Amino acid sequence: MLESNLALPFPNTISNDNWMNIGFKKRAGALIPLFTVYSGNSFGIGDLGDLKFVVDWAKLTANSIIQLLPMNEVGPLFCPYDALSSFALEPAYICLKDFASLKKERFNPVSKDNSYVDYTVKKEKLRLLWDVYLLQDLSEEFAFEDFQKENAYWLLDFALFKVLKDFNQGKPWYEWEDKFKQRHRQALQEFWQDNIEQITFHMWLQWVLFKQFKSAQDYARVNNVFLKGDLPVLVSRDSADVWAHPGFFKLDFAAGAPPDMYCAKGQRWGMPTYNWGNIAKDGYLYIKEKLRYAEKFYNILRVDHVVGLFRIWSIPYNDPEENQGLNGFFDPKDENLWGEHGRNILSILVKNTKMLLCAEDLGVIPKCCTDTLREFGIPGNDVQRWVKDWNTRHDFLAPEQYRKLSVAMLSTHDTTNWPAWWEDEAGTVDEGLFVRKCGGQRGIDFSMIKDKLFDPALSKYGRLRWREGVDSVDKLVSILNEGVLSGGVRPKEHLLDFVDLYENSYREKDKLWKHLRIKGPMREKCDVEIMRVALKISLDASAVFCVNTIVDWLYQAGIFENDPYQYRTNTPGTVSPKNWSLRLPISLEQLFRHPVNKQIRKMIVDSGRI
Repeated sequence: MLESNLALPFPNTISNDNWMNIGFKKRAGALIPLFTVYSGNSFGIGDLGDLKFVVDWAKLTANSIIQLLPMNEVGPLFCPYDALSSFALEPAYICLKDFASLKKERFNPVSKDNSYVDYTVKKEKLRLLWDVYLLQDLSEEFAFEDFQKENAYWLLDFALFKVLKDFNQGKPWYEWEDKFKQRHRQALQEFWQDNIEQITFHMWLQWVLFKQFKSAQDYARVNNVFLKGDLPVLVSRDSADVWAHPGFFKLDFAAGAPPDMYCAKGQRWGMPTYNWGNIAKDGYLYIKEKLRYAEKFYNILRVDHVVGLFRIWSIPYNDPEENQGLNGFFDPKDENLWGEHGRNILSILVKNTKMLLCAEDLGVIPKCCTDTLREFGIPGNDVQRWVKDWNTRHDFLAPEQYRKLSVAMLSTHDTTNWPAWWEDEAGTVDEGLFVRKCGGQRGIDFSMIKDKLFDPALSKYGRLRWREGVDSVDKLVSILNEGVLSGGVRPKEHLLDFVDLYENSYREKDKLWKHLRIKGPMREKCDVEIMRVALKISLDASAVFCVNTIVDWLYQAGIFENDPYQYRTNTPGTVSPKNWSLRLPISLEQLFRHPVNKQIRKMIVDSGRI
């Protein structure tokens, strides 16, 4: 029986059983990357023990969903969407306080720079855990044996991969000796025998992670809090998955995203695309096993970049990296195949898990994807800054116009937080994209028109804010033509892409200010009042779920100083030690005592999401 009087919006979908496990009920939640939090018991990074503390905070504030980023083991860039395995968990998240032999170790809850995680802590944790492991007597640890048997599909391959990678000084598997790269059976058996202790160590780490994560999940269940996981659509080229199953991947290509109004050259992620034909040959066992393991920990699962299941932007692997996604193409190339392709894979996902699937459907989404999500009863994402009438009014939609079958939010892990968007991005266009549009056959000298179109005082971080005086499409076209170097006037019909950028960004802040319904003139800087009203819009949305980032929730607490632009989890298309390492400026203990919790709870209760 459903938990509320809300009826399923589409009562005869293949997701009905998945919904029955959750209840079609309006809920609020928080996206909290585990590395972003820490407690007095942490060792340099949030851990699975801290996850129970996060559950306590969620219960205190009436949030009933905790959304995590992928928890899989990461590589040297610490990107959870470029993991070493679709199965193995990140050992940095092991809670050390569970081990009696480490009780005398001095746990350091913060790094040298408390603003970001220092991932050298992972090496130190593994050193301590190796000492713990050597003290273990696993000869009669039958639960460990059962864990190995139950996860035979991936566990030994992963442990072998890890030790072989150390043996090869960290080189990617495709640079190893042929006998290891091509998985010669005898060579692997000999290596396993010679390195059994190290291989078992990595399997033991995964067993510890499994037990601690399962304990946190059980704690969340008892407290009526759902854990929402994240299924990356892709896996690292240098991963145990690709090494063990190279035929499942198209190694001549790198996945990415085409150019858009936020990334002028598109994006090149680097991970190989899937060879779905080969994956299908064994009944999609690879996909089913991923789901089976994820189901041990999560009630809800976010399917990352769901449109990639329908068609994915594929870039020739040897194309220069500076081109990013410019020279890619959609795979399958035939648009008529996209619908059937995505429907087939999504049906495999839904039918092989009890978890409720949610889809990350942001960006340019073909109709076949949107229609399939609705038909299957899978919620998409409605991010406030993009929930607009893009074609006619060029204005934001009211809360009641959000999709009922969606997750409403102000920001994502790949965007700026909402205050930074308000101050630095609303009403702007991407400078790189605009410059690229001016070039080529257009022959428009951007330097000649830049200051006539854009206000330098309000333009930063590669975003250009329109001048107030550019108050019509005709004015825009006229100024663009002032920059034409040769070939005569460019008529409006040849500049429609510029017109589209203009109509959907000019005076964008003023348009949203009307929706916020705050008295007085529009304010450039975000403050507590503006933040609370923005949060209220997402809470009042007709969307079944509302999940906001922990930074957006806590911005009304006054704990973040300086420019809000610095408080972001990831900047797509960049490699930086500040990506995937942001941490809150206060500990979980301090957060639990903070008066903002009462305000958050009141907002959620008043919205009916409880």
